Amino acid sequence: MTRPYVLSSVAMSLDGYIDDTTPDRLLLSNDEDFDRVDDVRASVDAILVGAGTVRADNPRLLVRSDDRRKARLADGKTESPIKAVIAGATALDPTAKFFTTGDIDKVVYTPARHYTAHQSALSSLAHVVDAGEPVDPGAILADLAARNVDRLMIEGGSSVHTQFLAAGLVDELHVVIAPFFVGDTDAPRFVNPARFPQDAAHRMRLVETLPIGDVIFARYRPSA
Repeated sequence: MTRPYVLSSVAMSLDGYIDDTTPDRLLLSNDEDFDRVDDVRASVDAILVGAGTVRADNPRLLVRSDDRRKARLADGKTESPIKAVIAGATALDPTAKFFTTGDIDKVVYTPARHYTAHQSALSSLAHVVDAGEPVDPGAILADLAARNVDRLMIEGGSSVHTQFLAAGLVDELHVVIAPFFVGDTDAPRFVNPARFPQDAAHRMRLVETLPIGDVIFARYRPSA
C-alpha cells in the first residue's frame, strides 16, 4: 500500500520557537499567511497534530474559506479534511473543538498501552487506533492510506514534527519565520533532539521562498 504524501507545516520565531510559555497562544504569522495555510488545508485529505496542540491551542482544524469548502464538496470531498491526533497517557478533553467541530472523521492514534483508556473515553467521538508501542509513524500512515488519504498535512507540535522528520517520512516542509525572538529555553521548539536524515551531509532542497507581509515562507523537499 502506498503511503500518503506528507507535508509538514510550521511557523516559528527567528530563534526556532513555535510558542512561548504564556497561557495565550503566540501568533507567529499574519492574516495573509493564515489564508495560505487555509489553502493548503483545503488541498489535503487529512491533518495531523499532537495532543499538546489540541490542549494548548484548542484548534478546530477546519477549512475556513467558504469558497474552498464549496470547491471540496464539488470535488466529492468533505468540507474539511479528516482530523487526526496522536494521544499519549493523558486523557484528551472530549469537549475540545477537535472533537466537537466539523462533520468529518476524527482519528485518535494511541500507544498500545493506552488504547483501552482512549477507546473507552472517545469511541463515540472518534476512531481510536492502536498505533504501536511506542507510536509508529509508519503505522499511522498505513492506517490513513486505508482511509483513502493521499495527502497528509502535519501541523504540530514539536513531538509530531520530530517523529516524522526523524523517520524520513516528510516529503515536503513548509517553514514560516516570524520577525522576532522568543528567547525562553522552556518554550517549545520546532523539533526536539533526535537523529535526522536531513543533516549537514544531506541538506534539504529549497523549492520556493516567498515574503508574506513581515514573515518569510520557505518550502523544502528532501534531496533525492
